[in-house]
Amino acid sequence: MTPALLPAAIPSPGTSSIHLGFLTIHFYALCILVGMALAVWLTMKRWRRRGQDPDVLWDIVFWAVIAGIVGARAYHVLVTDPRGYFGPGADPLAVLRIWEGGLGIMGAVLFGAAAAWVVSRRNGIPLHVFADCVAPALLLAQAVGRWGNWFNQELFGKPTTLPWGLEISPLSPNFPQGLPPDTLFHPTFLYESLWDLLGVVVLLLVDRRVGDTHGRIFALYMVYYGVGRMLIEMFLRVDPALMVAGVRVHVWTSLLIVLGGIVLYVLLGRRTGRGTAQESGVARQPQPTHSS
Repeated sequence: MTPALLPAAIPSPGTSSIHLGFLTIHFYALCILVGMALAVWLTMKRWRRRGQDPDVLWDIVFWAVIAGIVGARAYHVLVTDPRGYFGPGADPLAVLRIWEGGLGIMGAVLFGAAAAWVVSRRNGIPLHVFADCVAPALLLAQAVGRWGNWFNQELFGKPTTLPWGLEISPLSPNFPQGLPPDTLFHPTFLYESLWDLLGVVVLLLVDRRVGDTHGRIFALYMVYYGVGRMLIEMFLRVDPALMVAGVRVHVWTSLLIVLGGIVLYVLLGRRTGRGTAQESGVARQPQPTHSS
């Protein structure tokens, strides 16, 4: 008999999917798809505002999404939890069951950026144009996609007595052993979702104020997302993860993203500054005079 769950500040869903005849719709996948759709919508708005061809954007998005999904799954399987798929008693075919959860945004951004670079270059468009258009949209997609973890009752944080603690069913395979069944946990999916939504606003405001940023908005995205993810990984997350030097691998990855974003921002700023100086020098160059 299933024990009754005690009331919680944030209850978890009792199901992670719905069945429509022979079709099963997993809410995790639905959250990912909704996030991607919103990201494409926001990117398209910013792309059109820059006077770019919408058909080219669809070409970039198509290949970036496919590569991003492959990269996200590869990061989770090979970096986050390799023993869960290739260890003793594991089922390697579970690698294909993506609807059960397990996507790494770091892998998605890396693979997606590589695909975007190839397609952008093929169409003669500088990568920084697409990067600046997509940066706020990535945070929007991540904010929505994180709710898939809520439906799967996964990737929550440490136990807490705060009034917004998250209820996890003690029957869930993700419930930590040895804890009372009424234990509440930090809703890290909600923390990260709110952090990402705030980041969308921040990046859009910076973009509106600065104007043509030549890729620096994407660099700010890297720093902003990396800092938030690093803090959550360091102080809250308790789900199994590969440990490197006694630290969760995601902390190291987040740190690399932050440092990479800072370096990229500085380099792009110098390049933009040199370009502006050269343009100003040409504009100030005196024109030859002709005596009559």
